[in-house]
Amino acid sequence: MIKRILPISLLVLGLALGGCAWTERHMPWHHDANSTASKPTPAARSQKTIVTVDNSLVAKVLDVNTVARFVVLNFPEGKVPKLEQHLFLYRGGLKTAEVKVVGPQDENSIVADIISGEAQTGDTVRDQ
Repeated sequence: MIKRILPISLLVLGLALGGCAWTERHMPWHHDANSTASKPTPAARSQKTIVTVDNSLVAKVLDVNTVARFVVLNFPEGKVPKLEQHLFLYRGGLKTAEVKVVGPQDENSIVADIISGEAQTGDTVRDQ
């Protein structure tokens, strides 16, 4: 009985080891992370990532008075623009109007005159 089990056990063990070796060579999740395919090129290693802080003003149009041609803009806390500053209104990524900040200011909201274009509630306001 043992003479029969030993060859069968060796055969099963050999197949199992052979399958592991095949999987290691042919399956992508078994490849070494340090292989040459995943190493960055010398040019990529010499480039450094440059990060710049975006200090541009961004706000939303809270209200629009089309008759008097002014808008009420709401800015994040501490980011209200200066008086007489020109800003631009965007809708769907397209510039739709230019405004000039005239005041009055109430906490984070300020009034701006519409110089050109058309404004709608919800438009995005930027200084560029």
